[in-house]
Amino acid sequence: MKYFLLVILCSASISASAQWWQKPVNSISNVFKKHERFPQLDEVKDHSLKGLPVAQLAKHKISNISLELASYSLYLQEMSVMKTAQHNMRFRVYNAASYNFSDLAQMYLKQNRLSEAKWYLLQSLQISRQQSDDRHTINNLMGLATVKAGYGDYTQAMQDLDEARNMATSHGLTADVVAINKQARYLQDNKSNPKAEIRYAETTDLEPKKVIK
Repeated sequence: MKYFLLVILCSASISASAQWWQKPVNSISNVFKKHERFPQLDEVKDHSLKGLPVAQLAKHKISNISLELASYSLYLQEMSVMKTAQHNMRFRVYNAASYNFSDLAQMYLKQNRLSEAKWYLLQSLQISRQQSDDRHTINNLMGLATVKAGYGDYTQAMQDLDEARNMATSHGLTADVVAINKQARYLQDNKSNPKAEIRYAETTDLEPKKVIK
């Protein structure tokens, strides 16, 4: 009985596997068969967008607007630069501290706090001379000339500009010479103009400022 079933199964498998070659042959013949090629579809021509009106942009001249910083923003900026300057002086990074002092002086100049601006410019000038930073020394002298002109002392302001011009000329800094001459002409033209109200150090305020925590 076992052998009879084995013979039946073998004959069934042989008859099923005998047709394996027909499917690949049919698939290959379909590849090389000439198929019917359909015509290409026509492109859709839609000109509806051309009927829409073209947008016209208004030509207005935009003027530049300079926004002044709020007093609190100036205070935060001042404290940040002050902290950096103290750090540089503590670790004897004098060259960087000199630039920090110049930044503080420029901030005070914008607020018309001339006494504080002059003090920090003098500190920066002293360090820049010691470090032989001629370009920074020239900028500090020009800043001092602006402060002294704000006080009405045009004689000393022109002396600072003369020193800065001589230094720039000796080093071949033609761009600085042009800037110094421009500032000198500006000071000469504005001698007769009334000076703006000068703000002094914070200790002269009538009411002490509240400490911001």
